[in-house]
Amino acid sequence: MLQEAKALTDKVALITGAARGQGAAEARLFASEGAQVYLADILDEEGEELAREIAAAGYVHLDVGSEESWKAAIGQITSATGGIDILVNNAGISHFSPLVDTSLADFERLLQVNLISTFLGIRAATPLMAARGGGSIVNVGSIAGMTGRANLSAYSSTKWAVRGLTRSAAVELGPVGIRVNAIVPGLIVTPMTQEAYGETAILERGASLPIGRAGLPRDIANLALFLVSEASGFCTGGEYVCDGGQLAGF
Repeated sequence: MLQEAKALTDKVALITGAARGQGAAEARLFASEGAQVYLADILDEEGEELAREIAAAGYVHLDVGSEESWKAAIGQITSATGGIDILVNNAGISHFSPLVDTSLADFERLLQVNLISTFLGIRAATPLMAARGGGSIVNVGSIAGMTGRANLSAYSSTKWAVRGLTRSAAVELGPVGIRVNAIVPGLIVTPMTQEAYGETAILERGASLPIGRAGLPRDIANLALFLVSEASGFCTGGEYVCDGGQLAGF
């Protein structure tokens, strides 16, 4: 009996912020679908442990806001694989404070990690993907980049900007076979959201959503798999909301 082909067979994928949360779920799922996955993070111990756990995975240290760190990580991956087919710009941080109490340093830190990192990743991956005839890039946004949010001015600003970068990159890179899309997660149970809100509050708020629960990292991973696979071959420049109905109104 013939086995059904896996969605990402022979693809090389790089996922940032992959040591835990959504990135870790994406790494597990992509590897199960045949990809050779490189987990990138600054949480070296967690990232290396997860890479050992996942078949067909490796780990690279990557400070996503650093141009030099991107060069080193990409060089390490390409020396082993010859190129990259998939990039998920998943790494991100949040910061809660009233706008007038948000320091310039805090604002710049979020710009560096959430937005500049996405630019650096796209720029680094583009020539490698183009040389292989194309590829798929997924940028992880947030519903905070779709609406205004009190006490999240810095975070929300970066996620709004990711939307513009995604659309512009999609228009520019389509002719060389590279698709660029954005995932817009809502309330997802991850270490970052648990640290920010507390698990009890997340589950209570999730129960009030139209779908009746908070999201899980696997929900985002499933959407990411669709966007990096040939199943979404006619999709580029899109924003794909995964929020349990929150933006629809509840």
